[in-house]
Amino acid sequence: MNGIHLQEYAAQQGITDIEIEAGDVRVIVEAKRGWTLPTIDQLRQYAARKPRLIVVLSECSENFASPRLAQQIGGVAVIHRSWRDVAKLTRAARGRCDRAEGRVLDEFLTYLETAMPVQDQESNLVYVVSLSLDTPKGWGISSIDIVEKLGRYFHPVGDRWPKEPPNYLGFRYHGKLQSIRHVDGYEIGTNPHKFFKEIPSGDWDPHFFYTLGPPITPPHDVRTGNIFRNHRVRAALDLLLTCKSVAKARDETDKRRERWAR
Repeated sequence: MNGIHLQEYAAQQGITDIEIEAGDVRVIVEAKRGWTLPTIDQLRQYAARKPRLIVVLSECSENFASPRLAQQIGGVAVIHRSWRDVAKLTRAARGRCDRAEGRVLDEFLTYLETAMPVQDQESNLVYVVSLSLDTPKGWGISSIDIVEKLGRYFHPVGDRWPKEPPNYLGFRYHGKLQSIRHVDGYEIGTNPHKFFKEIPSGDWDPHFFYTLGPPITPPHDVRTGNIFRNHRVRAALDLLLTCKSVAKARDETDKRRERWAR
């Protein structure tokens, strides 16, 4: 049956995100949030449905995705496109359609914006991280100096780290919060040497590489409190500057968000 089908289930063949059928052409689209890609097993299940093509959509760049995806699975061609590629094509099509079609494309562009990592400029939540006092083997710079001297920071995309860049980052070491910095800009990359000559070249998983604003220093000591050494928390900016510990600011932030949710 011709059309676009969502969340189609088949026994032993998984649940597809999108299936497009037109005549004898059938395309399966696997859509991923962030810099993640489907597993080989997942693609094998989709290939068992005998589509003409499997399209993988993700935030990944083509340079990152291509060597990590097979060109075909079970005789079915596999291609990758980024969400930004699709947004670019949609904007190009937007100028060549009538008003009704344009409204549909506008709605689709709005959806695409939710799939791409976007910094929430209005959030006053601070993502507080712990900086190591040690310099990793082979590095010519410590994580503390990356923040304090270069005004930069980086962390993995997802996998227990944020999938979208935070608006503020807080840095703690020596048992207390040292500073809070606004995230003025960011890039996504996989080779740290591109950003820091002091770090050897490597093929990392995707990381956010941040450019930070000037430090906001608490007016009094804000101790770490009851938080594991490397644990990361979110807390409101105003509470971090007024509470006596990061743990207290975290707890008060959670209570505030619970009140708003009622």
